[in-house]
Amino acid sequence: MSECIQLSFAVCRIGIYTCFRALCCKGPPPPRPEYDLVCIGLTGSGKTSLLSQLCSENRENIVSTTGFSIKAVPFQNAILNVKELGGADNIRKYWSRYYQGSQGVIFVLDSASSEEDLETARNELHSALQHPQLCTLPFLILANHQDKPAARSVQEIKKYLELEPLARGKRWILKPCSLDDMEAVKDSFGLLINLLEDRELEPSQI
Repeated sequence: MSECIQLSFAVCRIGIYTCFRALCCKGPPPPRPEYDLVCIGLTGSGKTSLLSQLCSENRENIVSTTGFSIKAVPFQNAILNVKELGGADNIRKYWSRYYQGSQGVIFVLDSASSEEDLETARNELHSALQHPQLCTLPFLILANHQDKPAARSVQEIKKYLELEPLARGKRWILKPCSLDDMEAVKDSFGLLINLLEDRELEPSQI
């Protein structure tokens, strides 16, 4: 009988100790992985506004990027260090100088832009998709300004950009977005983070 009592006390002590460890001795959460991304797109596509909103910055203080800027965009499961490049004519020719070290690409275009600007955006996207330093990386393509009356649908943009033949075999996501629906923007970035995580798990090729 006494042995049973002693055994019961021992089990209780183990249970109390386990609860104590769980409640009081819990270590710090593991650090979130960080990924270095490059964000490109024409001037007026809305790159700066989207990134600033993701960083919870004041919309009134947003100024279009003329050279480049770097923002640490926090998510629950990762931190994205985004290097945003200005989209003016005299800057785009230097984009490739900033590609090195990138682990993924964000390309933002204006869904309601003129035919001329949309063609320029398509050419820049094609150039990025085929660039030696970017061609194997995940791409998140955001069709921004969907809240504008003249905005083209994602289906129209997908067809116009000719993504299927050019990006076949590559990792890319095309999503509609606008500042009016930041939850959808966050969801799109969540899909990109999934692609980045999958890419990290792949065996390195020698």
